[in-house]
Amino acid sequence: MFAAGVFEDIFTAILQGTPPGAVYALIAVGFVLTYKTSGVFNLAFGAQAYVSAAMYFKLRVEDEWHIVPALVISVFVLAPAIGLILERFIFRHLRTASAVSKLVIAIGLTVALPALFDLISGFEAVAGLTPVGIIENGDSVFYDPFGLYAFSRDELMQMIVALGAVLGLGLMFRFTSLGLSMRAVVESPRLTELAGVPADRVSAFAWALSSTFAGMAGVLIAPQFNTLIAPDFFNLVVIAIAAAAIGRLVSLPWAFVGGLGMGIFIALFKTFLPRWTDDYAWLDIIEDNLTPAMPFVILFAVLVFWPGIRHAREGTDPLAGVDPPPPAPIASERSAGLTMATRVFGVVFFSFILSLMFFQADAFWIFLVTQAVIYSTIYLSITVMTGLAGQISLCQGAFAAIGGFTVFQMFDRFEMNVLLAAVLGAFIAAVVGALVSLPVLRLGGIWLAIATLAFAYFFDAVVVKFSWVGGGNTSLLQGTRVPRPTLGPFDFSNDKTFFALAVIVFVVVSFFVVQLREGTFGAQLKALRGSETAAESIGISPAKSRIIAFAVSAFIAGLGGAMLSIHQENVNYATNFVPLAALFWLLLVVSLSSRTVDGALQAGAAFSLFDPLILRGELFAWILRSPDRLPSFFPISGKWRFVLFGLTSVQFAKHPEGMLEYGKRKSNARIDAWLVRRRGTGDDDDPELTDSKSDAPVEETTS
Repeated sequence: MFAAGVFEDIFTAILQGTPPGAVYALIAVGFVLTYKTSGVFNLAFGAQAYVSAAMYFKLRVEDEWHIVPALVISVFVLAPAIGLILERFIFRHLRTASAVSKLVIAIGLTVALPALFDLISGFEAVAGLTPVGIIENGDSVFYDPFGLYAFSRDELMQMIVALGAVLGLGLMFRFTSLGLSMRAVVESPRLTELAGVPADRVSAFAWALSSTFAGMAGVLIAPQFNTLIAPDFFNLVVIAIAAAAIGRLVSLPWAFVGGLGMGIFIALFKTFLPRWTDDYAWLDIIEDNLTPAMPFVILFAVLVFWPGIRHAREGTDPLAGVDPPPPAPIASERSAGLTMATRVFGVVFFSFILSLMFFQADAFWIFLVTQAVIYSTIYLSITVMTGLAGQISLCQGAFAAIGGFTVFQMFDRFEMNVLLAAVLGAFIAAVVGALVSLPVLRLGGIWLAIATLAFAYFFDAVVVKFSWVGGGNTSLLQGTRVPRPTLGPFDFSNDKTFFALAVIVFVVVSFFVVQLREGTFGAQLKALRGSETAAESIGISPAKSRIIAFAVSAFIAGLGGAMLSIHQENVNYATNFVPLAALFWLLLVVSLSSRTVDGALQAGAAFSLFDPLILRGELFAWILRSPDRLPSFFPISGKWRFVLFGLTSVQFAKHPEGMLEYGKRKSNARIDAWLVRRRGTGDDDDPELTDSKSDAPVEETTS
């Protein structure tokens, strides 16, 4: 009887896990399809799915269209159109780029596409209004073939479509010339062009097909949500990545099996763990906290322990060797006189800004500019990790949150001075960063990015809920409040004195980052980015260098997160540090310049000041000397910030050094040309000037 009961429970769990497993498999297969046909780790897959799901919801529910035309428009017209546009104007120019560069563009699209659709269509999510499926009475008609679990029509449709998709795609790749051509274009578009294959047309078809698949997945998955919002689709994509990773992003059958297996494993875990907790009370904490994060734990474990990934190497174009090397920072190329003039201008400009803040700005602007300076400090952690070490980390928000929560806990429990607690929080973040780096040392490129994203979601789903981190009942009752510090005669509760403190912290950290970049450690990181094998041959330890880079980057993020919490007098985790916010940080810094302090500073200013200055019209109000004279279209929706900054990443395809560095290079070329004309010597064909003027797109190696 006991064995029969256990077998029945196992079978019931398998039935329960199959529908969500089909959801994971559906997205995982879509991920693999995109990667196999374009070489892009398409984090924007969730955004594309959201657009089709929102369009279907708008047509089917709001406009009361019939199922068939609503499905045709949202999935078979809109979805492939998006794919064709993305391929033609963005990813066609990225075929020979590194996987990490493509990942940055995908992050930008993840941010931009949902906001752009909402603005164009006027769509607004309605809380509690559940989307409908593509079959009548999909959520109300059930079938129970085994007498253990009743499947809804929507769930059956998900399983049927997922199975049909993997079979159809597998047959296409294995037995058709089109499938072979798509695989060849991924390997080397230039070689396939030499063989007479129209790479542009093949790539366009592949993107249209994969986008159609994303649209269908979004429409099928939408009934699982209570409210149709873009973050839910992104979270589901993160969960499905584990299934796609099992097949190393190239095996459709393994992705399908991995998705089903994940759904069934989670169902088994949820079925038997509550019974074990009756006998072992210490398992309660696992049931309460680990169960929601099980997909992220599985993802991290797969990346670290799955042999196919640990020994995987990213494919490169055989003709990539003809590409020119990445440009050096313009600061190392311009003349000494121009460098001195630039520094003098910078000192004068920032002295002017500081004088405005101390003598004319009101509390509102002091708060915003202080916040911009603090975000710039946090963004310097990305400068270290991505700009110097050449790695993509998607968990900087978690490191920053550790700093903020440490300040809260140390003050709340021990009444420690918050400045001392901020330094302690930075050190704790550094230790956590080093520990996170240990299991992922053998990973690189997109695999490292995925692993850090898994950690970020694990931190968000589990760690924050612990009372010794997020505050537990204390935070529920009174929030995670943090006071402003007092240090001797200095009372930093005053906004102006705290602004001065934030500037000092940023200057000190900036000086440290510059010294790090110009010193021995910076040279080691540069050597590793060029060739890890060559670097090892001269005694450089890749493992040691990356652990240090992780720790230093986490320290800076933790210090900045602590300062931000002190500034706002609350940790405000859900607003400041969630994983999606950290993606936006990376997008800003990399798009502007990930290798310079200027890039972090301008990214911080853009993040904090763009909305009030431009979208709310404060800048125009100051120019017009009266808010009453602003045009009626102000204030502009804040979603435009996500659209504009998200699409800014498209420039990364042409200028991987960042728009700021590209702008400096163009300005330097114009100044050099002007000086040549004034002297009446040389000409525009001078080799040195030609090098400085060159703006040909080059790809920076970041893996």
